[in-house]
Amino acid sequence: MTQKVAVLGTGKIGEALLSGMIRAGWGPNDLLVTARRPERAEELRQRYGVTPVSNPEAAKSADTLILTVKPQDMGTLLDELAPHVPADRLVISGAAGIPTSFVEERLTSGTPVVRVMTNTPALVDEAMSVISAGSHATEDHLAHTEEIFGGVGKTLRVPESQQDACTALSGSGPAYFFYLVEAMTDAGILLGLPRDKAHDLIVQSAIGAATMLRDSGEHPVKLRENVTSPAGTTINAIRELENHGVRAALIAALEAARDRSRELASGNNN
Repeated sequence: MTQKVAVLGTGKIGEALLSGMIRAGWGPNDLLVTARRPERAEELRQRYGVTPVSNPEAAKSADTLILTVKPQDMGTLLDELAPHVPADRLVISGAAGIPTSFVEERLTSGTPVVRVMTNTPALVDEAMSVISAGSHATEDHLAHTEEIFGGVGKTLRVPESQQDACTALSGSGPAYFFYLVEAMTDAGILLGLPRDKAHDLIVQSAIGAATMLRDSGEHPVKLRENVTSPAGTTINAIRELENHGVRAALIAALEAARDRSRELASGNNN
């Protein structure tokens, strides 16, 4: 790896990406980081051997800039970077709801921008990272982005028009599963199980079900039917889920997440 990559705004996702890149073979000497607090930058230097720099220094020195700040902070960061980013730098934006045009308009004309929506399983190298090209990004830029994010999980290319939907499904997706596990754990306690045992039962069931979904090639309906015996326990539980509108609630929730992503793109950060 000879190109220098800078991760700007190295929070949880930025650190997960950083550590994944190192595990994938990137040398710490080729990685730069920026952080709002000096003590955070020093923590990253000690933990990974990377070089903390300022945002302008990162823009001048790195071949690729990965912007991992929150959406409401993106405009301020780009204003700080703009005087220092040459048109040949690859800029990867990881902020939810921020379109590539927002970034392109604030940088030198012709700067290649790629938009990526990843998720927190990057912390365990099981992320789903969705990649879209801006108006000046080439196949090489997309391939380089895939190389970086492939170190922390899977990647998928989509047209940018689908990014808000992907944010709703996979960007926010882990939270829905955590919410479901939380609710099922409470149900286990109600049914008389200790919390730790209920947790272990549900988490392992979730891991097993996810592995089957990934590896079997079967449709989820088929997998569910394989568990659902006539007049059995599972069909009675599913009847209650349907009676309480769980399927409709999930669809409405994903639409709400998609709509919020669009609001962020329009500059509504409230």
